Amino acid sequence: MSSSGPTKDFGLIPIPQRLCYDATRPFPEFGIGLNLLFAFACTFVVANLYYCQPLLIQFSEYFGVSYLDSSRAPTILQAGYVLGLFFLAPLGDLLRRRQLILGLLLCSTALTLCLALVHNWTAFLVLSFLAGTVNIVPQVLLPLVADVAPPSRRHFFISIVVSGLIMGLLVARVFAGIIAQYTDWRIVYYFAVGVQVVVLVACYAMIPDYPAKTGNDLIYWELLVSMMKLAVGEPLLIQSCLANLLAAAGFSNLWVTLTFLLGGPPYNYSTLIVGLFGLVGITGVCMTPLASLFFDKLHPWHGSVLGCIVYGCFQSLLVGAAGIHIVPVVLATVGIDVFCRILQVSLQMSILSISVDASARLNSLSLISVFLGQVMGADVGSRVFLTAGWRAGAGLSLGWTGICLVLLLVRGPHCRRNTWFGYEGGLGMRKSAEPMHEQSETGEKGSTAKDSSDKGPEVASIST
Repeated sequence: MSSSGPTKDFGLIPIPQRLCYDATRPFPEFGIGLNLLFAFACTFVVANLYYCQPLLIQFSEYFGVSYLDSSRAPTILQAGYVLGLFFLAPLGDLLRRRQLILGLLLCSTALTLCLALVHNWTAFLVLSFLAGTVNIVPQVLLPLVADVAPPSRRHFFISIVVSGLIMGLLVARVFAGIIAQYTDWRIVYYFAVGVQVVVLVACYAMIPDYPAKTGNDLIYWELLVSMMKLAVGEPLLIQSCLANLLAAAGFSNLWVTLTFLLGGPPYNYSTLIVGLFGLVGITGVCMTPLASLFFDKLHPWHGSVLGCIVYGCFQSLLVGAAGIHIVPVVLATVGIDVFCRILQVSLQMSILSISVDASARLNSLSLISVFLGQVMGADVGSRVFLTAGWRAGAGLSLGWTGICLVLLLVRGPHCRRNTWFGYEGGLGMRKSAEPMHEQSETGEKGSTAKDSSDKGPEVASIST
């Protein structure tokens, strides 16, 4: 690699001088300002996946389709998102991340504008699928933070980005519901376009042109093959993804069935009060980075185990008292929000520690497991709640968390990379106590045992 990088994005648009890559002039240390930009971008890019959910009745009336047909829009949008996670997000391991982020934002903005202008339902569904496919900017930003954040504050910085990602789900429903209540549904999408333009301009002005990953000379299809090899051959990845799936299932189960719980006896709250419970979720999201300051001092395995235990404690509170008084429901909702996120951030750090050259692929696999967990939690959880009641529904999530804890405990924090079970290397809790992992091939050219093991257990800062 040359000592200096390109000076134009896509060979056309000049990159601000201070953001151009130059090996002789390293970028300033990743700080809170850029971290907050990433969180803001995650919030309003992820929101694109959820704006449509409060608009289904308006879709039905405008396009002249049934409620069943209108409900296909969020499903198709999510299907496109999963496809993008698998086929586009791994490009972060091949391309310069600045250009990839800007390119995806341009495509997403254009497709969102098309959604606001289209008059045919079939065309709307096709565009929704395409919009979901390119709506994976947060999945490029998240591994980028893991690559460039200071090791001593990595958990904190990742938790801020993850909190922004979850905030997008809540913000989208609130904004879409309010805007559509007083104006046409198209205004929601015009609002989305406007916010994405702001995100695009901010990313252009602030994201440094970090160089592409070194050691990755794969072609695209080899990249996908190596991703599948990682999915079946990495013990730590498989352990963490299964734990992620179960944690996400419990979280999704809570928020899907919370409407039924609050709308029925003994509470019988109105739709407005039920909707305002989203503010409780926002409180939990905002508290997560504060809790992460403590977890930054721990090895990710210990953070995962401790987060899982406390997560289970709050679910136990829901099992015991959810239908008795509203106070336990509020406390449990905040606690579940905070410690599910703590658990997932710790798992994310474990996953991204496997190989710095494969961080985008590893992150994609992690997010796919989270998505599958959300689907499982929403479907199975609502069925159990509606057939057996709130205690059985909450108990289901507690059972999933118990399985999650067992999965975490079968493999200790300092095992070698190819170890499936055991506690070799001891139980040291702090990051400084962690020995080097023994790395193995991940299937990509130029990514050898030495590439990862020399960086140790934590994801090293980006190699230049």
